[in-house]
Amino acid sequence: MDPNLLIMWLGFSFAAYSVVGNDSIQTLGTFLSSNERKPWYTLWFFAGSILTATLVYGWINYGGDVSYDRLAKYPVKENMGWIYLLPPLVLMLLTKTGIPVSTSFLILTFFNEKNMYSMIQKSAMGYVLAFVAAIILYFIITKSFEKRNKNIELSENSRKYWTIAQWFSTGFLWSQWLIQDFANIYVYLPRNISAVELSVSLIILLSMLAYIFYSKGGNIQKIVKAKTNTSDIRSATIIDLLFAIILFFFKEVSNIPMSTTWVFIGLLAGRELAINWKMNGSITKETTKDIFIDLGKVFFGLIISILLVYVIKWFG
Repeated sequence: MDPNLLIMWLGFSFAAYSVVGNDSIQTLGTFLSSNERKPWYTLWFFAGSILTATLVYGWINYGGDVSYDRLAKYPVKENMGWIYLLPPLVLMLLTKTGIPVSTSFLILTFFNEKNMYSMIQKSAMGYVLAFVAAIILYFIITKSFEKRNKNIELSENSRKYWTIAQWFSTGFLWSQWLIQDFANIYVYLPRNISAVELSVSLIILLSMLAYIFYSKGGNIQKIVKAKTNTSDIRSATIIDLLFAIILFFFKEVSNIPMSTTWVFIGLLAGRELAINWKMNGSITKETTKDIFIDLGKVFFGLIISILLVYVIKWFG
């Protein structure tokens, strides 16, 4: 077997597992938390159907480019060495520890470090926008919505309507996240893949996704569960919808890849600050500590990404 072909598909498989295992919890974490009673394969079928539709739509409309043109500045590496398997392997290791690192920086930087600054700039804008938007929204709705949700159980009739709303918001968010993060996975494959390559890659992605649902999200899911009311289907619906709108906005702004992790962490940080302030009249030390710990983990992932680029150059 051609060594380059082997590395290409191994890199894709490792990236698929690490990206889905690390990043997908941003979009599916609240969905998993609020639907824990449902069979994992029902949730997987729902998410897998959207993944398939989003992937095939991109392949048809972008002439075989499933990254939605986000890999335009990342030329195909004709002769990838074994060292190119390092980024997703490191990401898999960090995912096991529960660190929410950015897959965009860890993987895409390896293929073109010149675009790192533009990715950092766009991702930082995403964090700030999500942080501010969450603060404004939850300052408005905390007392009438979050506080009420915490004290009042949903009736069976109301739960049906909220379930429909949440599955809709999750589907919208999941599709927007996939459009952003397909680039992190398909950077290992040709920019215009064939129907056979599309089919094989789709099977791999759906298998990885099945494992994530079967394991109920793994360690990254703990970050979601630690936040206020995230297991409540009403709160989860609002989080998903706000996140989806922000990702949709940045998708329309430019095709520069960005860290969805930064956006997600910014949204949760702004939400926790606003809820604590409105419910308690002040921000607790525990909340502030959690926000800085999550932010520290994100920057740790960025530092690891930069260091790995220099490792590549050294061995290259």
